[in-house]
Amino acid sequence: MFSVTTLPPSSTLSFADDIPSSHRKHPAELDAMDVDDGGFEDEYGGAGPSKRTVVTPGEVITSSKEYMRGHGTYVEEVNVVSSVTGTIERVNKLISVKPLRSRYNPEVGDLVIGRINEVGPQRWRVDANGRQDAVLMLSSVNLPGGVQRRKIESDALKMREFLAEGNLLVAEVQSLLGDGVMSLHTRSLKYGKLRNGFLLTVPPQLIRRLKSHFHHIPAPCGPTGVDIILGLNGFVWVSSGTSQERREGGEGFDAEGVYSDKNDDITPEGRQAVSLIANLIKLLAREGVPLTETLINEAYSWAAKNVPGDGPLSDRDGERMLLEVVGLDIHHRA
Repeated sequence: MFSVTTLPPSSTLSFADDIPSSHRKHPAELDAMDVDDGGFEDEYGGAGPSKRTVVTPGEVITSSKEYMRGHGTYVEEVNVVSSVTGTIERVNKLISVKPLRSRYNPEVGDLVIGRINEVGPQRWRVDANGRQDAVLMLSSVNLPGGVQRRKIESDALKMREFLAEGNLLVAEVQSLLGDGVMSLHTRSLKYGKLRNGFLLTVPPQLIRRLKSHFHHIPAPCGPTGVDIILGLNGFVWVSSGTSQERREGGEGFDAEGVYSDKNDDITPEGRQAVSLIANLIKLLAREGVPLTETLINEAYSWAAKNVPGDGPLSDRDGERMLLEVVGLDIHHRA
């Protein structure tokens, strides 16, 4: 017989090495964090979420006598030990480790962006960047014109007129089925088919749970501004801007055109503004910076002052923006 002894790593990588303190203390990001910010220290050297310590598999976090183990951990003797590489999160006495890289784990109420993969009987199958395709039932969508009634057989025959394969939509997680499949719904004027923009993919870990995931950058960022939807599943939608009333079903809202496949005419200035915001988001995501409305607005304000017009963002400009807005020196970190 033989025994296996788990030895903790000699050093611990701090999350602060990747995300500068000036950005970590952003009020928008602190408000968005859904974990206890109290932090904790014990004889095992564990650290709370305020320190965002990165732990590796087999590393001792804290004592199981004082804390309960959560996802990404297990109990060995009297210790809570990490089973994945990730950041420590604490909610009261519950300790969990959030993996640095993983597929999207849905929760009820999450806002997600997805692409229709298949049209089936009474339902659509949606790629929502999860471990399995999500399901959108015919009974969980609004009819054209906002008509409120039970769906009938004629509605089922028109399902491809509503949403066809390849269409993009924004929806909310209504429930999780027994096998873990997401059940979505679009029963709100804020949700539905997406047009007049394009899709970005970022790691889901960079999207925080915020009070609102619909953001609008007003003019002069393009003639009508730019709309941004931050999906918790890592899909980000950047599109030509509209007024709040039109976005939420008020005056000017086209109730009959919610399922239209035709994009509106967008001016060259509007296209440049959308491209600039998309490039800023991709640059922040590439460096692992969590995305918030405030940070994106600050990045655009910097670009508006330092980049002529709404032209493309050069590599040098991108490095300056990261240094001055986020406090991230790429060359120093390398």
